[in-house]
This record gives sequence, C-alpha cells and structure tokens, in this order.
Amino acid sequence: MGKAMASRAILLAGGALVLAALSASVASASASGPRASVSGMFTTVDFPGATTTIAAGINKSGEIVGTYIDSTGRIHGFTDRRGAFTTIDVPGALFTDALGVNDIGLIVGMYADRNGFHGFMDRRGTFTTIEVPGASMVTAYAVSDHGEIVGAYRIGGGAIHGFTDRRGTFATIDVPGATNTWVDGVNSHGLIVGYYFDSTGKIHGFTDRRGTFTTIDVPGATATFVNGVNDRGQIVGQYRLSTGVDHGFTDQGGIFTTIDVPGAAFTQAIGVSDHGQIVGTSDSHGFEFSQGS
Repeated sequence: MGKAMASRAILLAGGALVLAALSASVASASASGPRASVSGMFTTVDFPGATTTIAAGINKSGEIVGTYIDSTGRIHGFTDRRGAFTTIDVPGALFTDALGVNDIGLIVGMYADRNGFHGFMDRRGTFTTIEVPGASMVTAYAVSDHGEIVGAYRIGGGAIHGFTDRRGTFATIDVPGATNTWVDGVNSHGLIVGYYFDSTGKIHGFTDRRGTFTTIDVPGATATFVNGVNDRGQIVGQYRLSTGVDHGFTDQGGIFTTIDVPGAAFTQAIGVSDHGQIVGTSDSHGFEFSQGS
C-alpha cells in the first residue's frame, strides 16, 4: 500500500518519541481512483510507551491532538507540541479521546463515565462538558477558530445525528435521505464536512454550505469518509476500495489526492491545518504529513 521508500528514521532523546521522516508518492483522481503523484514527508507520531496512537487534529502552530492506548489498555487524549507530549484526561472519566484543536488552542473531544458518553471542551486545562438534551452519546469532533463546535449525537438506540454548537445554541444536521449523519469538521467560514449512510448502507462524504449539501465520493471507492477541513477549503478523509483497504485522501476543489503511509496496511487522514499539514493514523501509529512544494 505504501508508494515510496523510507528515507531516514530519527530516534529522539530518551526514546520518548520516534520520528520517521518518509519521502512519499501520493496521487490525484481519475475515473478509476486517484493516480497522479506529488511528494511530501511523513513523520510518525507515537505517544511514549503507547501501544496505539491516533493523531486526530492539528492547528497552524503545529500542535497535534489525538488519542493513545497505554500498556494497560486504558484510552487517553494527548497533545503534542513539537515533540513534548502531555496526557489529557477529563477528571473522573473512564477514558478520554481528544479529537480536534483550533488555532487558539481550544481542544474538543469525547469522554466516557458511568452515565454515558459526553463531548468536552478543554480550555487550557479547564474542562466543559458538551451535552445535547436527551442524548445518550455525544462526541465533539472539531472546533473552528470562531468557537463553533461540531460533532454527533445519539438518543437511545436511535439514529446518529450531526450537530453544531454555536456558543450553546445547538442545531441538528442531517443529510437529506441519510439514515445516520456524522459531522466531523468545520472551518472559520462555516463550511461543515462529514459523512453519512444512505438508505442502502453505503457511506458517502459531504459538505454543508449554509444548508446546501453536496456529496463527496472518491472515484472508484466503495465508501468515502470525510474527516476534516481547513480554512482554505482543503478536505481530508479516507476512502475504501472493494479490497476493504482504507486509503487517506485530500480533496482540493474536487481534485483528489491519495495519501498512503509507505508500507502501512491502511491509512486514514483525519485532520488538516491551515498550512496543509495532515495528521491521521496508519496501523497502530499516528502520523503527520507535510506536502512538498
């Protein structure tokens, strides 16, 4: 699945962080799927001592947030500021997922306690719970630079709905005709992105521009997941082929580019900064991808 060879690997002090700088070949879309190549560099992001690391969000300062599983199997959120890792645990939580960060450092995500699953915002160590009235599951996936929070919720055993939270004012987002909708990203211009299940069970990505929905399907894919968007309108996600393998991608104005970590069994692109730095997960490792000029 990887399309290029690793050029070098760097082990930083104390073995706390392994960075693998990888030259990569990635591709843009044709009728059978993305093809034409572009160069860039992958950096592996692994929380020290973790068995699994997922990099989920990145801001223009390069701060990365995500989730890791420790050696006991417990799930924690984290931040990575230029190689300095900090654990994020909502007080009293059974587990914590950090999923998004904006350019002023506000972090959002999800935690679980004995009462269910809740969204949260972390403002420099001060946690605020995000609840949707009546919901048994709430996840906050992203936050714009204006403080608009987006995510998904579920009431009982019912359908999954997307939502926006604009300073405490909630609105549900459901793609017309969808059976389930997830809202995963929002930018400072109010462009909302996510994915949905149609009535046949097929998964499609979408954009929502002030209530106008547009479906995103990577050519040749059996499923398309849209996970994030930056202020330039660059979209990231993953697509699945008939083989069942997931490949990361970017979508810039309808031009698709595949992102595969070299040698990995699968790649998922999850977040993108305003500078175009992309983060995600492949196998059990997080990664950052910087596209070459």
